[in-house]
Amino acid sequence: MGTQSLQAALGIKFREPGLLRNALVHRSYVNEQGGSSSDSYERLEFLGDAVIELAVSNRLYEIMPSHSEGGLTKARANLVCGESLARIAERLGLGGFLMLGKGEEATGGRQRETTLAAAMESVVAAVYLDQGFEAARGFILRVMAPELDEFFQRGTAPDNPKSRLQEVIQAAGRATPRYQLASSEGPDHDPWFNVDVLVEDEVVGRGQGGKKVDAERAAATDALEKLEAQSGESI
Repeated sequence: MGTQSLQAALGIKFREPGLLRNALVHRSYVNEQGGSSSDSYERLEFLGDAVIELAVSNRLYEIMPSHSEGGLTKARANLVCGESLARIAERLGLGGFLMLGKGEEATGGRQRETTLAAAMESVVAAVYLDQGFEAARGFILRVMAPELDEFFQRGTAPDNPKSRLQEVIQAAGRATPRYQLASSEGPDHDPWFNVDVLVEDEVVGRGQGGKKVDAERAAATDALEKLEAQSGESI
């Protein structure tokens, strides 16, 4: 797909469309087509992460004057996490615009949470370099509006089962949970994924979904429910 349709989806007209194109190039594509690592979106990803953190930090600082540094830091960590950024990237349809290598494409790269989150950061960096911080800040707050609205209405970050599971597991002194695709079925246009979440090679939860990220969230929720049942306390 061309960048013009993506610019329409983003609601931004780039002065230098090449910046947006660069934000969509995965390392696997560069490896197959030839080129250096700087031809991928990884440098933009680094910059975009900082821009998003600054924009969200500024918004939280404005709207939460009575919160401590620790409270603000925790709120930002929940709002600016891989799962949240991947969810926003899904809403924008970024996965369909990514330039991936054949191997990455075949293994579900367009739906991989880490890839979507990285693409979101890269696109933000492209907006920042093309139009400056205020434009990037406005874009970030606009596309994150559902997450921010829920946060300000509830006083807590949106439910994030993967983050909650990681906190619970690490508080118990165990290794970080990892997600593993158990199986997939169905045609390419309507797939169904089965995912296990493991802690130290032990399957602690299972989930299913039409997207890998949804299956991972379901697996984390399943694990949390099992841990809650075992402890007899709400997690």
